[in-house]
Amino acid sequence: MTGGAAWFVRRKLYAWQCHPWPSIPAEAREILAAELVVGVKVADEFDALALIDMAPDVFLRTTSWGEPKVAFRMARIDGDHLAELVTEAWRVQAPKYLRREFDGDDA
Repeated sequence: MTGGAAWFVRRKLYAWQCHPWPSIPAEAREILAAELVVGVKVADEFDALALIDMAPDVFLRTTSWGEPKVAFRMARIDGDHLAELVTEAWRVQAPKYLRREFDGDDA
């Protein structure tokens, strides 16, 4: 699994503490070994690339993961952006009925 803290919705992983696994590029492994890095699911690969391009000092280029995910440095992200990332990651993995409940939709 992740080897650290992980968050799930209906048994689907949406956020996790990243670790310096051997399969991760050496440059990213050094960062992962030195500081807290969190990974989250994103809607698609375009979202992941946009986040990395928008803030390369916050988001790591680690994706050889095969799924749309992004990793970010906790010490370099502000609280509002963190809340947005985790909420959107939850939405990516949550079933429709939970998203409707969260959004307050009665339909």
